[in-house]
Amino acid sequence: MSKETIYALSTVYGKSGVAIIRISGGSSLDAVIKMTGLNINNIKPRYAYFLDLKDIITYETLDKCLLLYFKAPLSFTGEDVVELQVHGSKAVISSVIKNLSSIENFRMAEPGEFSKRAFYNNKMDLTEAEGLADLIDAETLEQQKYAVRQMDGNLKNLYEGWREELIKVLAHIEAYVDFPDEEIPEDITSKLLNNVFKLGSEIKQHISGDSIGERLREGFRVVIVGPPNAGKSSLLNALVKREAAIVSEIAGTTRDAIDVHLDINGYPIVFTDTAGLRETMEEIEKKGMEIALRKINDADLVLCLFDASKDNPEVFDGIKKSFKHNPIMIANKSDNLSMEQAAMLEKQGCLVISAKTNSGIDALLGKIASIIEDKFNSNSGFLITRARYREYLTEVLENLNLFSLDKQIELSAEDIRMAARALGKITGRIEVDDVLDKIFSDFCIGK
Repeated sequence: MSKETIYALSTVYGKSGVAIIRISGGSSLDAVIKMTGLNINNIKPRYAYFLDLKDIITYETLDKCLLLYFKAPLSFTGEDVVELQVHGSKAVISSVIKNLSSIENFRMAEPGEFSKRAFYNNKMDLTEAEGLADLIDAETLEQQKYAVRQMDGNLKNLYEGWREELIKVLAHIEAYVDFPDEEIPEDITSKLLNNVFKLGSEIKQHISGDSIGERLREGFRVVIVGPPNAGKSSLLNALVKREAAIVSEIAGTTRDAIDVHLDINGYPIVFTDTAGLRETMEEIEKKGMEIALRKINDADLVLCLFDASKDNPEVFDGIKKSFKHNPIMIANKSDNLSMEQAAMLEKQGCLVISAKTNSGIDALLGKIASIIEDKFNSNSGFLITRARYREYLTEVLENLNLFSLDKQIELSAEDIRMAARALGKITGRIEVDDVLDKIFSDFCIGK
């Protein structure tokens, strides 16, 4: 880890009431010496000082600032940290940054470097760091709630608990590696096998969560499909309450998939309007339908929309057979139906709506929210929020499945060792610099 002192703007650049500039490293107090008149020998940690911030060369006042000092190791990074709370004008921010850059051994922080230093100084593990990143990126209430839980160590405690269990198993096995002539007592054998089996079952159940955690971060994918002129674009506009897609009487107007993001009851939803499904010789329209079929395969929920005044639910028989979840059947243009026709469609399990008049739209949103809440609540104990967690957990499971006490004892120990190592890669207990660089490069500069 670099020994240089780093600095960065930790708030958004631009006009604001307050901007926070964060400094971390062994020479952090040099900035206080050079830019203020404060005596650092008497500086109190976690005490707010209101003082003038001076230019290092001219001694002109740059701004009046609030200065806070966090003494190592009781700081976010585990190093000495100074925070300068200045007025958030571009001129003030630029002048303070320029002065910091002129101090010897000071440099601008790289993306995520403050959090990376916190990791190296054991202030957080990788799952907590990624929970922090998710909290900064959170746009909905549920994203915020789960990010806070992960940042508080929920996943870390789970994975570290499993790793400790594996280390205990490994310790028992390695005790017999040094004494190959000794037979492992039957009661010990039974206990080891039972512990490994139990752990494997817990991990298998954990990774069978249907990617709900990743969906909570990225958005649950809801795809609208149907024949041309069924009203798919009109439905999308009605759902998001704005003109997100072009509406036209001309069949085949939508050629590509259109994604629109929405927050429903705290859950992030990505609605996708697709090209109308029909037989066509037009090359661009055929491409649009190929995209639509791919979107259907990747969807968490499919809305099968048809024009109830001329079509019926049977037009989706093929999609219903191929799609992995039950789609919502939606009969559109209820304003063209009689009460008897609408009642008949409802008996067939269709949700009857009119995208034109907004009739039934609230009921549809409620049904979508209910389906997603059921998916989330059934898997919400400990969610896998990153694809890399799933990858390493699968590696753990593969090694546990290979484990047996019927083979050479050294090979049995290696199976457990590799499983524990894979768990360590999730939390950062094992050094994997390429993984660290990728994780922290996705953070913002001041974090």
